Amino acid sequence: MTDVLTDLLPADADPDALFEAFSTWTSQRGLDLYPAQEEALIEVVSGANVILSTPTGSGKSLVAVGAHFTALAQGRRSFYTAPIKALVSEKFFSLIDVFGADNVGMMTGDSSVNADAPIICCTAEILANLALRFGADADVGQVVADEFHFYSEPDRGWAWQVPLLELPRAQFVLMSATLGDVSFFEKDLTRRTGRPTAVVTSAERPVPLTFRYALTPMHETVSELLHGGQAPVYVVHFSQAAAVERAQALMSINVTTRAEKDAIAEAIGDFRFAAGFGRTLSRLVRHGIGVHHAGMLPKYRRLVEQLAQAGLLKLICGTDTLGVGINVPIRTVVLSALTKFDGVRQRHLKAREFHQIAGRAGRAGYDTDGYVVVQAPDHVIENAKALEKAGDDPKKKRKIVRKKAPEGFVNWTESTFERLVAAEPEPLTSSFQVSHSMLLNVISRPGNAFEHMRHLLEDNHEDRPAQRRHILRAIAIHRALLAAGVVEQLPEPDEEGRVVRLTVDLQFDFALNQPLSPLALAAIELLDPESPTYALDVVSIVESTVDNPKQVLAQQQFKARNEAIAEMKAEGIEYDERMELLEDVTYPKPLEELLEAAYSRYRQGHPWVADYQLSPKSVVRDMYERAMNFVEYVGHYGLARSEGVLLRYLADAYDALRRTVPDDAKTEPLQDLIEWLGELVRQVDSSLLDEWEALRHPEEFDERPHGVPEGPPPVTRNERAFRVLVRNELFRRVELAAREDYEALGELDAASGWDAEAWEDALEGYFGEYDEIRTGPDARGPALLMIDQQPAVWKVRQIFDDPEGDRDWGISAEIDLAASDETGAAVVRVTDVGPATTR
Repeated sequence: MTDVLTDLLPADADPDALFEAFSTWTSQRGLDLYPAQEEALIEVVSGANVILSTPTGSGKSLVAVGAHFTALAQGRRSFYTAPIKALVSEKFFSLIDVFGADNVGMMTGDSSVNADAPIICCTAEILANLALRFGADADVGQVVADEFHFYSEPDRGWAWQVPLLELPRAQFVLMSATLGDVSFFEKDLTRRTGRPTAVVTSAERPVPLTFRYALTPMHETVSELLHGGQAPVYVVHFSQAAAVERAQALMSINVTTRAEKDAIAEAIGDFRFAAGFGRTLSRLVRHGIGVHHAGMLPKYRRLVEQLAQAGLLKLICGTDTLGVGINVPIRTVVLSALTKFDGVRQRHLKAREFHQIAGRAGRAGYDTDGYVVVQAPDHVIENAKALEKAGDDPKKKRKIVRKKAPEGFVNWTESTFERLVAAEPEPLTSSFQVSHSMLLNVISRPGNAFEHMRHLLEDNHEDRPAQRRHILRAIAIHRALLAAGVVEQLPEPDEEGRVVRLTVDLQFDFALNQPLSPLALAAIELLDPESPTYALDVVSIVESTVDNPKQVLAQQQFKARNEAIAEMKAEGIEYDERMELLEDVTYPKPLEELLEAAYSRYRQGHPWVADYQLSPKSVVRDMYERAMNFVEYVGHYGLARSEGVLLRYLADAYDALRRTVPDDAKTEPLQDLIEWLGELVRQVDSSLLDEWEALRHPEEFDERPHGVPEGPPPVTRNERAFRVLVRNELFRRVELAAREDYEALGELDAASGWDAEAWEDALEGYFGEYDEIRTGPDARGPALLMIDQQPAVWKVRQIFDDPEGDRDWGISAEIDLAASDETGAAVVRVTDVGPATTR
């Protein structure tokens, strides 16, 4: 038996030999091909395009492996595309296990690993840009497009369409559980590629589903499923808050036995749960209930997934994110509603959405059947309960006052449920778009760019009115590029047939990987490295180029507006004027004027940046200036349900700072800040940084960890970052002392004997001598923090920046290194507050 499929590559790559070799490999692994898998693989080895529309759990991934095997045997380069980077990296590692590290590469815009390999895993946008850049001459022999229903996504669907238009020599394998009517794609692919196109469908699931409409309250429905042997149960909600609230409400159910709780506790071991949501999750999982949604820290999601995979969690409350790439074993899916808010309005689920969610029920190889339960609305359940209680007594039935749906409620009924169960997924609709980057990629291609664009604009999948709109936009973009001197028209074709050419060099991923990074570099050059705010100003420039963490910014604005209202009320401003003034209150935007001016100037010479919006904001800077750690920041803005969003943003900002800022622009304070940010991310959840390193250096990560996520390295290991953590902890106390916020100081230090009263008594003498404690850039600098490093304890002295410049008062403290490593943060024990003579 061989695990590496390349050992079975036949000398003769004819269809029969290929199919036999692959079948041998699957048999050795104890896998019997389903009829749909067999049919799809026969078509693939025969050279046909394949549209594979089979239910979730029917083995589409195995067909993809067979397709890559076929292309490799035939000397063709194959590409696997997926909608999200997490799926791409997951597939990258799984294909390495099958084909060996030398044969598999990856491109996501963030990372490029073994980019010349014969099998490439990439996001759909990467392949689309490659198709635009090289057209029919692109080195793409085969495309395996997973989750192809993303073709209809309004903002991203273009990336699934462009390869179909621009790669006529490629063989396509389009896969999804919810494609709907694909007759259009069948004809279109055959016309463009000259290959026959086989549509392989199967309504028959390896694990059949049973559907039910429940008129019992949720806790009764769940209890019935648990006691009826239908676990694991995934309860689907359409908001993160609802998922967490439901999990907490279901704690009243006895989900697990004592022995099962002991097994969960043993599996969790010394896993580090942080304050806030971490403590909530700890209570839940120890009770046998998981929570899963995109706002959680990755380590928490992974913990829930791995406890579930081990059979230790019988109940998981989560969001509909389980539809894409979430590896959680599920026997029963319970939908809490058949409506969702789509960002504009509350509406019924589409058939595609319903079947994507329902399809996760039933695990091939584990379950013989799966279950899908849809809850009726609460008011309908209450009415059903009342009718049941009335029994057959007509008088009691007449007296029942039926509950009505809440005002504005979008109702669903059993008929809605039955319609969705029976409905086929809606036909996919085109979402073609024209952008500056599209034109730049096409213009960089050899040949006549006007002919290439005419083909793209007139032979896409849009209707004629939409095509005319795209043509007008393309003309406008081309004129802007000409006016900026980015492209020039040639009096006659050059040696490669170009009639228009670029006057600038573009890296391959210029439109994918922080496309505003060149603008950031230009803006950094406007700063004075000697300025005390230089390091933070560089952070603000880089932050303006990173994608917005919408939930974090919303909470910043919410808090800013609440504080503004309080101030305006105190000033006696009338309600109407307050509401008008409130419109101008938003989240912090440092350097907004400088950045907007730089953006306007830069866009004149680089028109393609108009495709991307500069977004001044302050999250990293705000956290640093407030001298807060992750948990404090989450608490300050009420971000417990969006911890994962915050951490992902901090990790992206850290990566952008490391890769965007030139080394000669990294002053000591800036380097300290970058180190602090990296260590902060690593201590909260090392999986994000580990993921980057694994992708960039896969050869060093052959033994990827399994089981419950491991903890981060000791926080004291990175001495430079730890010094900044210590400095921030001390400066946090300086800021609170400057505001005379003794309650907050007491909350920080009561354990070491410094409650609010002790702090107030200690600082009374200072404010008798000085009017204020300064908190500007000089006050937080390393010059005012003295550290005596000893093996187990650092002794530190944080000096106050007083207005007279005496600098005799300060805070003395000890830093417990062992306790710091245990908690992942600098553990401070205040020993004295006062003038230097009292130490």
